[in-house]
Amino acid sequence: MSYLQLATSLIFILIPLVLARTLRLGLEKDILIATVRSIVQLLIIGYILTFVFESGSPIFMLLMILLMIGAATLNVIRKGDGIPGIQWIILFTLIAVEALTMGILLGLRIIPFEAQQVIPISGMVIGNCMILSLLFLNKFKDEVERSDEVIELILSLGGDAKTAIDTSLKGAIRTSMIPTIEAQKTMGLVQLPGMMSGLIIGGADPMEAVLYQLLILFLILTTAAMASVLVGFLSYRRLFNEKAQFIGLTYKKKDT
Repeated sequence: MSYLQLATSLIFILIPLVLARTLRLGLEKDILIATVRSIVQLLIIGYILTFVFESGSPIFMLLMILLMIGAATLNVIRKGDGIPGIQWIILFTLIAVEALTMGILLGLRIIPFEAQQVIPISGMVIGNCMILSLLFLNKFKDEVERSDEVIELILSLGGDAKTAIDTSLKGAIRTSMIPTIEAQKTMGLVQLPGMMSGLIIGGADPMEAVLYQLLILFLILTTAAMASVLVGFLSYRRLFNEKAQFIGLTYKKKDT
């Protein structure tokens, strides 16, 4: 695709702009900002990836992965406001999921240790981990705010912290995982996934594209489970003090 063809495709930005303007949705500024940011960010990352791929240095590959983890962490912690130490929980979760998945992929030689393979797959793992963490935190904070009286009651009756928050915790984990599970049920019937479509457009054999896509689906399912569980079980403890007394969301009053 040439830069001229890319410029021509901006017509797809005009359509939502016109609709937003006509219906007075007030989204015109957001659409323009999103468009400009996506263009700038993707062009920059394109040049960076070209440099990393051509250098062949594992150091640059590691730095690229750390950059993605850092950006994902900063994006998630905004939603975790009210949970003390959430930034370290998210950072640990992202590193743990990336280390485990890449360790298995490289250790079992499912993929070669090449930047062209490791970086794109790492991006998918980290990106999905970020999304699942966001989904979990949104649901978990809502559950805690609605169930604070129940949590206090269970504690007053002699229950421990885990028992008191168990329903809210598991409910948030389940809710955050459902979209991933449901999406996989219709994969290939309702939509052709991104990696598979990209490989086919790039000229790859359809069956090879399917195999790579299945690999990504398996990774995403593991990511969904690990991200929700790790963030959940590390976060709920922060809502109780050393005496197992419920202190709730630290910034709850500010949010409301």
